[in-house]
Amino acid sequence: MKIRTEKIGTTLVVKLDGEIDHSCAGEIRERIDRELSLHSIQNLVWDFGNVEFMDSSGIGMLVGRYQRVKERGGKTMIIRPKPQVNKVLEISGIKKIISCE
Repeated sequence: MKIRTEKIGTTLVVKLDGEIDHSCAGEIRERIDRELSLHSIQNLVWDFGNVEFMDSSGIGMLVGRYQRVKERGGKTMIIRPKPQVNKVLEISGIKKIISCE
């Protein structure tokens, strides 16, 4: 899993490459939590354009970050999910709470 972040104003854009599963969900969570704590981040955009797979660990990681951003009065968005990941987002109910484009 490759994690790249970019701060644009008060928005953190997170670009992930690879698979989001149990082996890397904790690392992603820690990295994003650190970024949220260090900077005045209000909004979070997940770029899933290069994510090939996601399991329930990824869902839990997303929900946790969504809640942290919501507590700050911000919004979370997922962009460019591949069809197989989009299906996981839909089945899990994530798309009901996080905007997906």
